Amino acid sequence: MNLVFPIALGGAIGAVMRHYAGSAALAAFGAAFPWGTLIVNVTGSAIMGVLIGTFAQTESVSPALRAFLTVGVLGGFTTFSTFSLDVVSLWGRGEVFAALGYVAASVVISVAALAAGLYGTRMILS
Repeated sequence: MNLVFPIALGGAIGAVMRHYAGSAALAAFGAAFPWGTLIVNVTGSAIMGVLIGTFAQTESVSPALRAFLTVGVLGGFTTFSTFSLDVVSLWGRGEVFAALGYVAASVVISVAALAAGLYGTRMILS
């Protein structure tokens, strides 16, 4: 129960960050493709890799701070529920290839970004 407040606070911060990132992507790239969601998912995955890599090498990070950053901030920031909606929306508009490309890019690049963040952090901190 003592982790609920840090998670809730982090979630609020992450959700606001996601809003601003999505708004910036919309202004920069337009609404034809869900660039904001893709950028947020890739960025969030990379940051998660860095955090988990750091936590694995550092014993001094408290459980509350770990929960705040990972479950809270990144949980509020990343948007796989929005991702699902974007895929269905693209598909529903008949943009089947865009939908499939979006799924492939989101999954492959996000996993690669997390791995790069994790292994890069391990290399730096080892």
